[in-house]
Amino acid sequence: MSQQYQPNQPYGQQPGWGAPQPPAGFPPPPKKNSAGKIIGLGCAGIIGLFIVIGIISAVISGGGSDNKNDDATEAKPAASATQDDKPAAAQPSKAEQPSPAAKKTEEPKKQVVTFKVWGTAPAGTLGPIDITYGSDSDTRQGTFKNGKFEATMPVDSDALFFNVMAQLQGSGDIQCSVTVDGHVEKAHASGGYNICHAQANAGILGGWD
Repeated sequence: MSQQYQPNQPYGQQPGWGAPQPPAGFPPPPKKNSAGKIIGLGCAGIIGLFIVIGIISAVISGGGSDNKNDDATEAKPAASATQDDKPAAAQPSKAEQPSPAAKKTEEPKKQVVTFKVWGTAPAGTLGPIDITYGSDSDTRQGTFKNGKFEATMPVDSDALFFNVMAQLQGSGDIQCSVTVDGHVEKAHASGGYNICHAQANAGILGGWD
């Protein structure tokens, strides 16, 4: 016995039917398109592929930077070793360094007057040979010993002359000299009580005569 379609009964709930049937005169429901599912799955797969590629690239780049840091760390000791291997700046040896004495300005040597008497002058009744020497403002006594006499004194720039006198005591033969700033004056005496007198005079224009 067939049942009649009741319009007030909801579609798909008609009593006694095995499967819902569209009412007569209605078009069948559209079929779902599977192409959309395929396209959606394809887009999701491409996006996932890009994500995977990005993760792999990040891992590789991170590993490379670690290697670079390690290389830089290992290179530092080599650089320091290279600096240590460089020879130190050459230092002057002790022999090349000027001595403290050389650094000091050499003081000019003081000029001196040299007086000399030499020869044969035996002692007489009045004693040994009589020697005097010095300047116009400073006269000193000298002693003739072993056939000679020598003495010095500083040059006085105000002195008018420097001289030496040696008087024999009855006999003998002697010579005498005065040396001032390289200038030499000499004299000679022989026999009796003669006097050997050598004198250097201050020049009018400087120097000694």
